[in-house]
Amino acid sequence: MHAYARPFLALTVAQALFALTASLAPSLAATPSVELGVLADMPYKSGAALTEYERQRCQLDLYLPKNAANFATLVWFHGGGLVNGDKGGTKTDPTPAIARSLAAAGIAVVVPNYRLSPQTLFPSYIQDAAAAVAWTHGQIPRHGGDAKLIFVGGHSAGGYLALMLGMDERFLSEAGLKIADIAGFVPMSGQVLTHYTVLRERGLGRFSVMADAAAPVHFARAKTPPFLVLYGDQDMAARAEENIYFVALMKAAGNTRIAGQLMTNRTHGSIAHEMVNANDPTRLAILEFMRVNARPH
Repeated sequence: MHAYARPFLALTVAQALFALTASLAPSLAATPSVELGVLADMPYKSGAALTEYERQRCQLDLYLPKNAANFATLVWFHGGGLVNGDKGGTKTDPTPAIARSLAAAGIAVVVPNYRLSPQTLFPSYIQDAAAAVAWTHGQIPRHGGDAKLIFVGGHSAGGYLALMLGMDERFLSEAGLKIADIAGFVPMSGQVLTHYTVLRERGLGRFSVMADAAAPVHFARAKTPPFLVLYGDQDMAARAEENIYFVALMKAAGNTRIAGQLMTNRTHGSIAHEMVNANDPTRLAILEFMRVNARPH
């Protein structure tokens, strides 16, 4: 177990919730009375050069705390193996409920769709993710949010997207942002080696081991924004071990702004799905990470 996990796992759920709620800044206070507004199907890419598939998929939903200002924002990418998934949720993925649960803490949550394989190939989905973050950076102040408090996370394939944006700086750069524009990254159960869907696009097997430029771990280094890497103790085969290795390698490279957190009694799916509950330890860990890394300005 990593050191970052101990303060949460050593407490009961009730104690953790009380301690977190008492410590949160007003913009992140976990008050269920926060009223939310939702702006749906907002395009984050435009132009005559877009394909019809881009126009269809490159949209996002924006969950906003009403009557609030200068709040932090979490861009949250859905999972689905880079081949399926939707911001509107599926029978097995309650993405809208997860977004509402996080936004109930007084933050904005942006949930983008992105193009999927095999309709598109690497790195198109990562470029879409970068475009969605750039849109958020430019537009969130118009809705009352603080452009200096943008965090990027996601579950499974969404975690992979968040990792790639945080590790390969060219994607945000090509979208017009600097890596320093992001306050922190929260990948959850993401793949740190070359994603198995990218391997399949190349005609390779799912369990081929590769860490090239399509792998977040390929870019391990000392200087990055803060990272909180989340994974379950019952995660999919080898996924927890990948994340543990990634955190260890980053620390070995001299990175002091990364922490890994093992979530107990969580599978690959339930680590995200249980965040619909206000007292879920994973939800609380994300909000605490955002509170701690809300940079003064």
